[in-house]
Order: sequence, then C-alpha cells, then structure tokens
Amino acid sequence: MEHNNLSINLLLFFILGVFNLSNVLARPATFLQDFRITWSDNHIKQLDGGRAIQLILDQSSGCGFASRKQYLFGHVSMKIKLIPGDSAGTVAAFYMNSDTDTVRDELDFEFLGNRSGHPYTVQTNVYAHGKGDREQRVNLWFDPAADFHTYSILWNHHHVVFFVDNVPIRVYKNNEARGIPYPKSQPMGIYSTLWEADDWATRGGLEKIDWNKAPFFAYYKDFDIEGCDVPGQRTCISNPNNNWWEGPAYRQLSAKQARLYRWVRTNHMIYDYCTDKSRYPVPPRECLAGY
Repeated sequence: MEHNNLSINLLLFFILGVFNLSNVLARPATFLQDFRITWSDNHIKQLDGGRAIQLILDQSSGCGFASRKQYLFGHVSMKIKLIPGDSAGTVAAFYMNSDTDTVRDELDFEFLGNRSGHPYTVQTNVYAHGKGDREQRVNLWFDPAADFHTYSILWNHHHVVFFVDNVPIRVYKNNEARGIPYPKSQPMGIYSTLWEADDWATRGGLEKIDWNKAPFFAYYKDFDIEGCDVPGQRTCISNPNNNWWEGPAYRQLSAKQARLYRWVRTNHMIYDYCTDKSRYPVPPRECLAGY
C-alpha cells in the first residue's frame, strides 16, 4: 500500500512538474497576447488564429503595433516576409524604443523598399542616451519577400547584436568605460510599423512610391520575447547572471559568428556612418573604440 501511494505521489509530482515546465517554456500563442495595435487597426489583419499578422500600406494609411510590456535587456525576434516586387518608397521597421521624449534609447531594424530586381537594404541604428545617427546599411543576400526570415536583437550588459537568420550584421559594444553612451538603464518596448517614406527610403529619395502597386503587404509571425519585463520581474533584473542572454556564450561573438560578421561587412555592407567623412570628419568615439 505504501509502495502504491509512493508511486502515485511520484506520478503526480512528475505530471505537475511537466505542467509547470510547459508554462515556463510556453510562448504566446497569439499576436494579441504580447502586442497591441497602435496605429490604424483596420490595416492589420490576424492570420492563422492570431499566430501571424498581415500589415497593409495604402494611400490612406500605414500601420503599427507595439508590445504590451517594456523590457530591460533580453532577446527579441520575429519572422518577417517583406513586400514583394516594386516596394520603392516603403519602409517596414522592427525596433526597440524607450518611449522617452529627450533621452531616448532605441535599437532599429528598418527595411528599405526597392525597385524590382534590386536587393533589399536593411538599415540599423542605435540611439543611446538620446544620441542616434549611427546608421549602417546592409544589402540582404537573399530575397526577403520570397519567404519568412528571422530578425533578432540581443541586448545585454556587454553588447547589442542585430541578427538576420542568426547571422550577426551589427554589433554595438558597451564601451561605457571609455565614456561612450550605452543603453542600459531604460526599459524598451518592441515596435513595428509599415509606412511610406519615399522622401529618403530608396536611393536617398530618388525613387518614389508607385501607388499603382498598392496595397503593399508585409507578414509577421513567431513573435518571441525573452527579457525582464518592467515593471514586473524584480528578481530577473537584480540577478542578471541568472538570465541566459547574459551568459558567457553571449558576451561576445563566437568564432563562427565573428567569421560571418566579417563576411557580411566585407561583402554586403553598403554604408557605415563610421567611414562617412562628409558627416563625421572625425570618426565618432565608438568607431575608434572598435565594434
């Protein structure tokens, strides 16, 4: 009898443990569990039971959405399929922002539309303590409108890394010890927008949007946020070494990641503010500090 009771107790313990673990590991099943529409709700459509969304841009409006919470450090990613064909003058953005008026922190992916047959350009930017103007541009080495691809931001105490399909395309190191600002004190929300920006987006504004091709569609799915939500997880913030994104493996690029990073910069980077002498006759300090 005691043996049977022990077996039953062990079985219950196992079942409850698995149940609790599944709750910890579970990701939001639908878009609206983690996000809210911030702009033009009739231009965002939920697909696949809310597990994916369609963003719409036409002459009447673009659209946007934001996370329900803010986060202080972590890892965020989305799978995105961009506008196919002639998308000149359009911009789709995926970014983190502190939503503060003056001393803003922000980490940007901006996907700049193109004329058919030309590569899509992704622009990244970093704002730290209110200072931005740190643009870099990379031509993607695949057609981002043909299928979904994963775009991720890793943000920890050591660096910010922008990834495309797990390939690092941008690194911004924490060089606070050298007096260089680094975003570390303000929580940030996750945002995305689709809008018309033909005054600058494609070839510096030379290529204008063709509204005859409208409406334009972009698709998002597999929303993944892992971070310390604020206000909320006090122990998460106060014990950063317990968070996987702060672990030793994530404090610098691995040897393989470093090789891929050099490959991107050598073969696909088309603009780097650090080398733009017309804007910066003297390179900004973070450029001299290395990245």
